[in-house]
Amino acid sequence: MPRRLDLDRDLDLVHRWMNDPEVARFWRKPWPRDRIASYLRRQHLSAHTTPYLGELDGASMSYWELYRADLDPLARYYAAREHDAGVHLLLGPAECRGRGLGVDLLRAVSTWQLDADPRATRVIAEPDVGNVRLVRPFERAGFRRVTDLDLPDKRAALMVRNRTEP
Repeated sequence: MPRRLDLDRDLDLVHRWMNDPEVARFWRKPWPRDRIASYLRRQHLSAHTTPYLGELDGASMSYWELYRADLDPLARYYAAREHDAGVHLLLGPAECRGRGLGVDLLRAVSTWQLDADPRATRVIAEPDVGNVRLVRPFERAGFRRVTDLDLPDKRAALMVRNRTEP
């Protein structure tokens, strides 16, 4: 499972990932190091979001934001339910993308979220509709695309994984 992000230890890595052109295209954060640090600090201080770093075979390879979607501004754009969990995912190194890792990771992390909060009935995600390389893995991991949303910063595919689905 992912570990909580350590700002001092992980800042340079997340900064490098956010500035990768493929990542920046959808995360829209190709920012200087100090601005990424401020962003990550806000995530740490948030009452409803927790940043994590995923590792595979001892190597850092993903950044996660796990959050209460019903407490997030996103809840204004869909029919939120109390205790909806939410997930954002970034596969960092280019060599980790396109290998099918996202499906297994999304399945494991969303199951972990549901296990962590027995009151949560589903996990929500809202990737950019143009990010086919992420929408498909969500679908293969048990999420269903229920609608598209016009959010302030993107057109998003609302993806939902219900607790009762595999």
